[in-house]
Amino acid sequence: MTTSNTNEAANTAAAPADEVDAEVRAELTRLRDSIDNIDAAVVHMLAERFKCTQRVGHLKAAHQLPPADPGREAQQINRLRGLAESAKLDPAFAEKLLNFIIAEVIRHHERIADDALNGTAGTTGTAPDAGE
Repeated sequence: MTTSNTNEAANTAAAPADEVDAEVRAELTRLRDSIDNIDAAVVHMLAERFKCTQRVGHLKAAHQLPPADPGREAQQINRLRGLAESAKLDPAFAEKLLNFIIAEVIRHHERIADDALNGTAGTTGTAPDAGE
């Protein structure tokens, strides 16, 4: 099926916006506003987390510690899976998300370590780090 066929099928299956009950539109708006607020909170929480891991990266670099800590990462994954289960969130999804964050943190810690080794610390900006 082509994109135009897919769009046509979607358009014929869905009622036009002006035909949707006002109460349904109001509820959609309310729910979408909540989603937008949650997304903003997630972004701000991630930014705070990255600020902390940025400091961890500098501490590791200053003491010649490796950027990755597989033991800590495994603990965090197990901990997050448990939190996800208790929150009724798919633990596999939570683990994938944390693995993505950890990979980004390790990348940033490697950059910080390289900068420290080359005497260029602080020249690559202050992009926040992901997850320790």
